Amino acid sequence: MMLSQLPILLILLPLLGGILTLFARPKGIALQRLLSLFFTAALLLLSIYTVSIANSGDYSVYLLGNWTAPFGIVMVLDKLSALMVLLTSILAVVALAYAISQNTDKNGQHFHVLYQIQLFGLNGAFLTGDLFNLFVFFEVLLLASYGLLLHGGGRLRTKGGLHYVVINLVGSSLFLFAVGTLYGILGTLNIADMSTHIVQLDSMDQGIVAAAGLLLLVVFGIKAAIFPLYLWLPGAYANTSAAVAALFAIMTKVGLYAIIRVHGTLFSEQAGALAGLHADVVLTLGLVTLAMAVLGVYAARSLKEQTAFLILASVATLLIGIGINTTDAMAATLYYLIHSTLIGAGLFLLADIIARARGSYSDRLRAGAPIKQAVFLGSIFFITTIAIVGMPPLSGFIGKVMILEAAMSSAFSTWIYAVILVGSLLMIMAMARSGSILFYQVDSSLDDDGEKLNIRATAMALILVFASPVLVIAAGPISEFTQSVASQLSNHQSYINAVMSQPAYQGGK
Repeated sequence: MMLSQLPILLILLPLLGGILTLFARPKGIALQRLLSLFFTAALLLLSIYTVSIANSGDYSVYLLGNWTAPFGIVMVLDKLSALMVLLTSILAVVALAYAISQNTDKNGQHFHVLYQIQLFGLNGAFLTGDLFNLFVFFEVLLLASYGLLLHGGGRLRTKGGLHYVVINLVGSSLFLFAVGTLYGILGTLNIADMSTHIVQLDSMDQGIVAAAGLLLLVVFGIKAAIFPLYLWLPGAYANTSAAVAALFAIMTKVGLYAIIRVHGTLFSEQAGALAGLHADVVLTLGLVTLAMAVLGVYAARSLKEQTAFLILASVATLLIGIGINTTDAMAATLYYLIHSTLIGAGLFLLADIIARARGSYSDRLRAGAPIKQAVFLGSIFFITTIAIVGMPPLSGFIGKVMILEAAMSSAFSTWIYAVILVGSLLMIMAMARSGSILFYQVDSSLDDDGEKLNIRATAMALILVFASPVLVIAAGPISEFTQSVASQLSNHQSYINAVMSQPAYQGGK
């Protein structure tokens, strides 16, 4: 396999899966499930291979239509994009298996088609080297996510989906405005080529490019759910199905990835007066978002809503790491990104299992009947909450310590320490209260109408939850890998050279 073919294969595989599952629909749900599982598992295997290839430090650049950059569309695979595709694939396999084990995919039309198209959009967004095609893949994944979000119907799901649709449509419009402005000034939308044009930018045009860059930050902020653009997330994530919410744990990371890739490349230290344009803004908004997320964790009335705010808190912590804008901070941020994505998705699945075990009391944070297998589920809940709020000895603690250590060089270090440490303490208290309500404040006189524990579904949740101890045991090699990813990201010129110097394929014997 030619290494340059890897980026396009990662995109075409789920697209082919979506097409085949669409044609398989008349044959019944069993064939759709088989095809969807096959293509998702194949994507996971290909993603693992991709990470091993990308870890060598080389870039894999695919030229669509054999047009060289900046004239054609390019797909670029490096360590960061390989990591994001791997995380997406892991979540996709586990969430899909959970949906099948709970029969969630039977609750509406075209679940498996939308699922594969969602993966197509996500992988495209992580691999594209072109700003306009980032917009295109954003639209693809958003269209698929609209369908997945509303899958199964219901008043609350429709209400949450409406907020999600409206605010993301606004974001798409702003994206086009920003892209048009940058193209008018720079004459290109290839990210690597744009970076070289910004270095040579006339001082009269710097203000326009800065305004367009900040407008892009607003767009990516909507995708990542940054304050004050986060209000769509709790309702959307809390009211959709658990499998979809688990997959959506990677959705906010698309916005964060876009900030790292686009702003990190365009406004690197080579950008002169525009260098680091986004850093202080991202850091400040991250601190405010974390404060709002902590308040949301306290105010939540259900475990799923609380989990959605915990996802928001993890996004805020990642924003802080990005805003510190050093190589060490980026390495710490990427370690925490791996942790928060897997554990956040696992908590969504666990919240659904607990809700089913409570029957008519669902996941509402009020006293109900005793839960079946309360000791087992309570133990898993305890481990998961320790991990997600950042208590020792699990991976959330390690990730936050790494970010705090990197923050010592920041001018905002006092604020960073105060907000992260106080926020973590408050979230610990809120989750302890939730655990007490769910597992201890029970009334034995109430009717127990909860479901029996679904072993296969519980196993899927455990796979994600126990990623935290694995991240602790393998903290050394994983942190070394994230450090190498951060080092590659900091070498912007190597990215530019790899994209701009990729020759067209000349054929051969």
